[in-house]
Amino acid sequence: MITWILRRLFQSTFVVLAMTVIVFVGVHVIGNPVDILISPEADQAERARIIANMGLDQPLWKQYAYFLGGALKGDLGRSFVFNEPALKLIAQRMPATLELAVTAVLFSMTFGVPLGLYAGLKPDGFLGRTIMAGSILGFSLPSFWVGLMLIMVFAVELGVLPSTGRGTTETLFGVPWSFLTWDGLRHMFMPALNLSLFNISLVLRLTRAGVRETLPMDFVKFARAKGLSPARVIFVHVLKNIMIPVVTVLGLELGSTIAFAVVTESVFAWPGMGKLIIDSINVLDRPVIVAYLMMIVMLFITINLVVDILYMILDPRVRLGGKS
Repeated sequence: MITWILRRLFQSTFVVLAMTVIVFVGVHVIGNPVDILISPEADQAERARIIANMGLDQPLWKQYAYFLGGALKGDLGRSFVFNEPALKLIAQRMPATLELAVTAVLFSMTFGVPLGLYAGLKPDGFLGRTIMAGSILGFSLPSFWVGLMLIMVFAVELGVLPSTGRGTTETLFGVPWSFLTWDGLRHMFMPALNLSLFNISLVLRLTRAGVRETLPMDFVKFARAKGLSPARVIFVHVLKNIMIPVVTVLGLELGSTIAFAVVTESVFAWPGMGKLIIDSINVLDRPVIVAYLMMIVMLFITINLVVDILYMILDPRVRLGGKS
């Protein structure tokens, strides 16, 4: 297993290196930040000085070489707008996005797995059919519209939940978190629910399909023939078997949730990385955009590695295949 992990880390290094080239080149062809950040009233000398300070007077290959050298030292550049390290700006916003995404994934597990399990065990019942029909809404409704409807109902009409911001935070290990206070939890409920609707429907349908596929298998019939209780058959034999694809999907969806939480953070004014990247794109703050995209790449690679390790723990066949 150690050899396999080392091999995966070696492969991941090449993936990250390739992505640095793609991200750096891609960001540098979408526009010129000079046209936005420098006042049209600035004279030619002032304009040249600012461009030189930004490092934009160098050819692209040299800018990339500087970026790669700094990245190896943990420096992904300085923001053109804030004149602070881009990594620092992202790190300040990351806790807000992480707790929102993790809460959304927990919602997906909490609601998706039990509902999918019931729909798989009772596929022809009224409630089972209703659950499957309702899951279509999670795929179909746009998240910005759902967010606005949640605000309209729970914040405006009922007045039971706040509509924007993180609320009161509590510091843990030097980092402010919303989930440690009741006010923060109230602020986090609606954006987390909005962010989790797609994943709830995905997990629900995946669980239901896994249950329908697993129930006729021989090992389930054998467990029932041994006289095991229905609850033990379902929760020990069936549920453990179907959790393998669910863990894979949730692992990948965690990265997607973090990367694409932009809409939810904008609707609920949640001060996370999504709002920062939108503001940076509007002013073409290249260092922040590149740093954000590289952080997302590293996040996906890390999540994939963790998911593969969980695969080996959940499925003995994967462990035996890795050893061979």
